[in-house]
Formats: sequence, C-alpha cells, structure tokens
Amino acid sequence: MAGEMSFTRVLIANRGEIARRIQRGCRKLGLESVAVFSDADREAPFVAEADHAVCIGGAAPADSYLNVEAILDAARATGSGAVHPGYGFLSENSGFAAAVDAAGLVFIGPSAAAIARMGSKIEAKAAAEDAGVPVLPGYRGEDQSDARLLEEARKLGTPFLVKASAGGGGRGMRLVSDLSGASEAIASARAEAQGAFGDPAVFLERYAPRARHVEVQVFGDSHGNVLHLGDRDCSLQRNHQKLIEEAPAADLPEALRDEMRAASVRLAQAIGYRSAGTVEYLYDSERCEYYFLEMNTRLQVEHPVTEAITGIDLVEWQLRIARGETLTLAQSDVPLNGHAIEVRIAAENPAENFRPETGKITLWAPPAGMRLDSGVAAGSIVSHHYDSMLAKLITHAPDRAGAIRQAIAAIDAFVVGGVGLNLSYQRALLNHPDFHAFRHHTSGLAELFPDGWAEPTPKAEDAGLAAMALHLHLTPAGASPWGSLGSWRLTAPAGLPGTAFYWSASEEDPIRVTGSGPGPGTVLAAVQPDGQTITAENVGLTGNRLSGRIDGVPFSRIAHVVRAPGHWRVHLQTPAGMTATDLRTLEDQHLQRATGGSGGADLLTAPMPGAVAEVRVAPGDRVKAGDTLVVLEAMKLLQSLPAPVAGVVTEIYCAPGDTVAGHAPLIKLDPEENT
Repeated sequence: MAGEMSFTRVLIANRGEIARRIQRGCRKLGLESVAVFSDADREAPFVAEADHAVCIGGAAPADSYLNVEAILDAARATGSGAVHPGYGFLSENSGFAAAVDAAGLVFIGPSAAAIARMGSKIEAKAAAEDAGVPVLPGYRGEDQSDARLLEEARKLGTPFLVKASAGGGGRGMRLVSDLSGASEAIASARAEAQGAFGDPAVFLERYAPRARHVEVQVFGDSHGNVLHLGDRDCSLQRNHQKLIEEAPAADLPEALRDEMRAASVRLAQAIGYRSAGTVEYLYDSERCEYYFLEMNTRLQVEHPVTEAITGIDLVEWQLRIARGETLTLAQSDVPLNGHAIEVRIAAENPAENFRPETGKITLWAPPAGMRLDSGVAAGSIVSHHYDSMLAKLITHAPDRAGAIRQAIAAIDAFVVGGVGLNLSYQRALLNHPDFHAFRHHTSGLAELFPDGWAEPTPKAEDAGLAAMALHLHLTPAGASPWGSLGSWRLTAPAGLPGTAFYWSASEEDPIRVTGSGPGPGTVLAAVQPDGQTITAENVGLTGNRLSGRIDGVPFSRIAHVVRAPGHWRVHLQTPAGMTATDLRTLEDQHLQRATGGSGGADLLTAPMPGAVAEVRVAPGDRVKAGDTLVVLEAMKLLQSLPAPVAGVVTEIYCAPGDTVAGHAPLIKLDPEENT
C-alpha cells in the first residue's frame, strides 16, 4: 500500500470515548465519520456526534461490535471508504483487517499479516529475538504435549507463568510458584485460552515479580519509515488491566531508555510495520534489564499521554498514513516535552472488590481546563454489556510532580451522580508514597493497600457542611429559609432560630441545622448526633459552590445537590477529595418508615444488571454465609455473589444464560435459625 489511497468517509468500528476521539481526528482532516451502534448505545454521545450513524444489532457485542458482516454492510451502505477499528473489539483481529481489505476498503491500521504475526505471543517473541530484542527466558516451542511442557518447566524453574499464545488482558495466564502445581496450571490455562481465544496453545515464561510495565510508541508509514514517539509507564495495574499511565516512563536509566526505544524501532522495521503500534516491555529495576512482552498492533488507550508530551496527533497520523502519506518528521524532530498523566475513569466500586456500577448518569460535571476523553454525558446509560471504562483524564505539566498535582486537583473537582466511579481510588494511588518514589510495579496493588482500601467518608465538619448545602438548596429562591416549609420549624415569629433535621444513612439521630438570617449575614450551625457543632458565617450556596467562613477562615467548596431515590445526595469537595453524603429530610424519613425496606437477609439479589454465568446450588442445599451461590457476568468481569446468611436454599429464580436486572431476586433462603 505504497500509493495514495483516497477516502472521504470513515466508518468507526467501535463505541464510547474512542469513537468520539476518532471523530475529532476525522473532523480535523475534513473527513466524514460514520458511527455504528448497538441497540444499547442508540442515545450515546458518539452516535449523536457522528455525521452518519447505523444500528448494527443487539446490545451483546457478538451481535453488534464483533459482527464483521454487519459492520461491512454498514460501510457499504454509507459509502465509507475506510474503517478505523479503535481499540478492543476487532482492532487486533487479523481476519477483520483482511475482510476490510477484501471489501475494497482501507483498514486504518497495520496489515493483516502484521496483526496476525504479533497476535501470536509465540511468533511475536520469535520476531523480537530475530530483531535482537531481549525476551524473557522460557519455552515457546510447537510441541504442546504435557510431557514437553513439564520438562521445560523443570528446566526453567519457579516462579514462572503459563500464558496463552493468543491471549491478552490476563486471560489464559497462570502463575506457578511450585512445580507440583504445574500440571494443573497448564491444563487450566489451556482450557481458558481455548474458551476465550479459540486457541489452546500456551508458552512458559520466567516470572519477574516486581517488574514495571514500560512501553514504546512507534509509528510507521507505507514507505519504510519508522520512528518512535517516546515511552510510557503503565505499571499501576489490576488483574493486568492498566489504571494510571504516564509519559515518559520515570526513573529509567537513560542508556537503557535509548536502547529500549531503538529496539522498538528495529522490531517495527523488521516486520514492515505501518500505522501506530506499541512495543511493550517488562523492566526489572533490580537487574536493570528489560524484556519484550508483546506488541499491540493498534492505537492504545493511553495514547493521549504521548500526544501531550509530543504535540503530535496520533489519530490524525493514522488517517494520513492510511491515505498513503509519508511521515514528515525525522526522529530528531520529535519533541518530548514535560510529563503527562492519564487516569482511567471506570464505573466500578473499588471498595467492594471493584464491583461494576451500572445505571443512568444523573450528573456529569468534569473539571474545566483539563483534557477529558469521555464516552458519556449526563443522561447516559452505563450498561453491563461493555467495558467499565467511561473516560480518561489527562494532565500535562513541566515535570512529573506537577502532572500528579494537576491530576489530583482535577479529581477533587470531578462530580458524577447516579453511577459510582473509581475516582477516589485513583486519587489514593496518585497520592501514595510508593507511586511518588517509583516503588510501584505491575503486581503491587496489594502492597500499596495491605489492609485493603476503603472509600473515604466525610468527616464531621464535611457532613455538617453537606447538611447546610442541602438546607440552602431546598430553600425556594428569594425566600427566607426560616419561614419556608419542609423540615423547618416556623419559629421565626417567636424570635427563635429556625431548625431542620436531616438523617444520614449511618446515623439513627439526625444532624440538626439551626440558624438566623436570611441575607449576607446568614449564620448556620450544624449539630452532629455526637453533639459536635459546626458554625458557618455568611454561608451561601451560589450555583454549585458553597462558601462562607468558619472560625473567621473563608472557605469555598464545590457542592452539587441531586435527588436520588428516597433521599438527597450532596457531592462536596473536601480536603480528602470529593465525597458524597446521603441525607433524608423529615418527609423522606416518614416515607421510609411507612414503606419499609425491600428484600431481606434471606434473599440474594443481583447487585447490578448482568448475565448469569453459573448457579452453584440447588433447592434443598444447605449453605454457609459467604458461600458463592451465583456467578454473574457484568462489564467483562465475573462477580461471585455470596449467601447473605446461612440456611437452606428454598427457591432459585434464575438459570445460567439468563439476563437479569439490577436488584432482581436470584436465590431464596430459609435462614439457619428457622431450620
């Protein structure tokens, strides 16, 4: 593909934030964009913002975003001349790239042959060795017999990894610390690899327990030119999924950095690579050695940090190279300025084993002045069908410390309602001394939080200010809070301060708010259930900002008050980050008492919408509290749902393969005290 390729309309075979990012790249070059979408994404922002949009099937990825024929039909129907795969889904599927070529369309990415070669971990490591790139010691032979694999395992010694040749994202991977467990690890890795990738081939590789994940961005054109755009560190990971990325990789010996970059260019040249690609390495800081891990033949999730330090638009150059253009930069012309941080924002609850969060986003108020690549907006529905990552926050500063400070400040100003996010957890990672001192590594989250991690809770002062914010929010515009109805007592005529009561979810006794006013001199006092009193002078709520003075010291905090089912939620900026305080008014309290709770300790319900993967019990089975009863799949993750109490299974309301709604009943138990 050395000649000029003409196209004016690009179909984007993806969704969410990456679809919107590619749309921006198309607009920059005057190209039209075509969105393909599933039934679940019909109202998504990327659909509304496209020049053309086509529904290609049901919510399940197999019925839409993985449906090659439906995507090609949409390309033909809309007159698209090219297809951009984004990342994930079909982006590294060589069969898809070949099908796009066969349909007479331009695939915006590398050749199908390059994708296939680098998609096999065994072939990729062989190509790396041929290009003089160091690889981890291990076995990557064609003989996949148990006897040969066990023999090679004994030679390699522990610890080592069994890895799926066609794998990724930790699927088909097993750690072996004792040779007695090698046979079982090989068998289970094979089975998972076959189920996930349709290929049971595995290989063995020495395990570097405290390695960092460093990668190099490469770019090649169709004329044989290849260059690198610097490196990145992606060592903060959970289950082999990246959490925070930065560019450049910090605390690398410069000679090793130069060698790693040169090796990446050498490998890309050796396989005739074009478009954007990433060569990934494990960096063993104790040995001061690096080893080839894999090559991602697509745009990476973390490409914005490279764009930040180079000023080069990677999507624009993908499109230009796909048109046959030549890279106009020499290696010496690539600028590498400052430091950039990317924080992945995901709909999940880290305090509850990263439980996926689904539902409708009722409030979406990101900070101003920062790059945010987002796939959602207020009103968006977060579905269980797709990955939990909703957005990426990117900061850029002259140095690493400045980029980290900017990222923390941005998180502290980020307010989202309706769906829980991982922002507080990401803030804790950015603040952690091990991250600042470069002691983090790919499997080090347990070391960062040895006692687990808990969501920060509002302090007494914060809860009091939240009650004040709700107080002022509920006051009709222009009316006196001391004479309004609702939770206030009508005591102003008697010369007494007004009083209102607000109940939090964790306290039986209310927060009592009293004060005098109204006007610029308004004073509010929040009395906590323990008697502690917070008094604020000149307090007011203007827009989404609560301000005033406490003990003569001015304060001004972001405060969003939103209605949630049965209560109010106050999102308040605090020194510990953004917190959410749920409060009930007197009316809410009466309504809750009148209606009572739903469900009970004897009923297991679905914590979110999902698909039932396993039901591990039958009627009549006796279970202990905490035993796994049902395994639910949501957002590509398996959630084990435990028995809420010990007892006997009496009713089962679901079966494997069922799709269930959030809070749907799954298993009914007769508690132990009744049996």
